[in-house]
Amino acid sequence: MELSHQELFDFLEAKYAQYNRQEFIETDPISVPHQFTRKEDIEIAAFLTASISWGNRLSILNDAGKLLEMMEFSPYEFIINASQAQTERLGSFYHRTFNGIDCIFFLTSLRNIYRYHEGLETLFLPDDETGIKGALCRFRSTFLETDHPLRSEKHIADPCRGSSAKRLLMFLRWMVRNDNRGVDFGLWKMIPPSLLMCPLDIHSGHVARKLGLLKRKQNDWQAVEELTENLRQFDPEDPVKYDFALFGLGVFEHF
Repeated sequence: MELSHQELFDFLEAKYAQYNRQEFIETDPISVPHQFTRKEDIEIAAFLTASISWGNRLSILNDAGKLLEMMEFSPYEFIINASQAQTERLGSFYHRTFNGIDCIFFLTSLRNIYRYHEGLETLFLPDDETGIKGALCRFRSTFLETDHPLRSEKHIADPCRGSSAKRLLMFLRWMVRNDNRGVDFGLWKMIPPSLLMCPLDIHSGHVARKLGLLKRKQNDWQAVEELTENLRQFDPEDPVKYDFALFGLGVFEHF
């Protein structure tokens, strides 16, 4: 698809406006944390939902709902105060390859983070040298400092080994972006939206390549960097807002 810079800008802006609306929340995983108002509840619900966000979207919503029901719809209180026996009851949870063993470890690690690391937000703060990539790698290291089965490591992406870290980047978009449209939360004020990287999956990757925004064939971290750098040409302060356009074009329009 050959478009001039201005034509592509206008097209992306139009699709961003079309899909960045509350009407599309209902079928999106972001609808799950929108059930909460407390900052910590939103963070935890968002992180857990993002962590299982692969596969059928209805299945993601259903399973995230089941997980939060098992936490009595008070995720922060559960994380902090649940007994070992209460936590182990979540051993029956599963979503595709994310099973009860993984679930219990995730809850245990989150408890460690909120008790001893001042919560999730501080762990994602980027520095000037390594940016978001370095922040994700440091977060992963801290998340895995709690005793855990080796199998669970695959559920925390490692961009330092080339992973596109789609689910973590999506979680960051939810937490950081704030354009007052009622979709992303904008809860985290210490990370500027200009530093965010675009979540990349099969849908957004296909659309990005068709629009000439991405040449790399693999959906890996190098592709994330290439795509985001190209999107910064259209909005350097908020490049990831075009995730709405790329995803909407792929999922809803089969572009």
